Amino acid sequence: MLDRKFILENIELVKQNCANRGAAVDVDRFVELEQTRKAKLIEVEELNRRTNEVSKLIGKAKDQAEREERKEQGRLLRQQTQAAQAELDALAAEADDLLRLIPNLSHPEAPIGVDDKSNLELFRSPTSLPEFDFQPLDHVELAERLDLVDFEAGASVAGHGFYFLKNDAVLLELALQRYAVETLLGEGFTPLTTPDLARNDVLSGIGFIPRGPETQIYSVENSDLSLIATAEITLGGMFAGQTLEAESLPKLFCGVSHCFRTEAGAHGRAARGLFRVHQFTKIEMFAFALPEQSDAMLDRLRGIECRLFDGLEIPYRVVDTATGDLGGPAFRKFDLEAWMPGRGEFGEVTSASNCTDYQARRLNIRYRIKGEKGTKFLHTLNGTAIAVSRALIALLENHQQADGTIVIPEVLRPWLGKDRIAVKG
Repeated sequence: MLDRKFILENIELVKQNCANRGAAVDVDRFVELEQTRKAKLIEVEELNRRTNEVSKLIGKAKDQAEREERKEQGRLLRQQTQAAQAELDALAAEADDLLRLIPNLSHPEAPIGVDDKSNLELFRSPTSLPEFDFQPLDHVELAERLDLVDFEAGASVAGHGFYFLKNDAVLLELALQRYAVETLLGEGFTPLTTPDLARNDVLSGIGFIPRGPETQIYSVENSDLSLIATAEITLGGMFAGQTLEAESLPKLFCGVSHCFRTEAGAHGRAARGLFRVHQFTKIEMFAFALPEQSDAMLDRLRGIECRLFDGLEIPYRVVDTATGDLGGPAFRKFDLEAWMPGRGEFGEVTSASNCTDYQARRLNIRYRIKGEKGTKFLHTLNGTAIAVSRALIALLENHQQADGTIVIPEVLRPWLGKDRIAVKG
């Protein structure tokens, strides 16, 4: 979240940023609440001072009548203090609720627009779009012919949006995981498998809405737990409430997890096959960094994503994400969109975000510099290495051959043990 003082000193900037990002937050109401809260806080402090003063005078009373008078005075002051404190707590709660809805600031170079149609293409990959001398199939048709995915069984067991990977698709998922993890190990990332559940205060701290009509989160009934939508949640929550030493930063983590999303509102091509599913495996990058490190770290995460898809020989483009498509926590975000012949367009497969100190403030993650007094909020960044379901779409569709086989990129062959997938005879 943003610093309260910053908001009060930059009201118009914050309001314009909310408008640019399509965030319907009543900033004026927050300002009003903060001003009232501060005045009420002074009132509470003054009542506490007077209450303590009267309490000390009780023992100095000349007689019983004066003692009783001061006791009654103290009782009335305590009642006033309790009432004022209740008002203060209510003001603070409403202000906090609004504060958590105010999105992060946006990078000055982020394109302004309400949705992804305003994203700005920055560059394309060295891998050219495939030129087929046959009618290419989409991944659903390919998966059916090669017996790789069973959507009907998934729907039967868990409902639409779930699926079984089968045969070589299982080996492909494992190969993609190993490929991503080993690449990140070479970059100095610490590998982790994370819980599939997190407390709702951690989800909220990262910037997700655990409950309510707009949530994409599966909540566990009668508990404060929810299934995670990304390992960003669990990785980001690792150091909640902690203070790290500046010399230990940046800290780089590679999280392997399942991801669960309701994908409410998905329809049309976006709901076909593996593009928008309710569960998938993802390899996530997460960085805790000093503020002066975060710009370069974002470029580094984006570069790793590009290198991974260059290795998979999948054509893509990188876009600078528009303000309305950033999500609440991100200051700047780059999306990598892979070419998907079955859709005839680019589709998002990874993203890399710099969340500056927005998440750190919500989770109270700080750093200290040796020899200096006090602590400061660090910066957090995240990036998708491989989201297996969408990587499979791009891999199957771009590497399909006229004879119906799928050529396996060389980087995956050591784990798959073959150079192509074919119909079993």
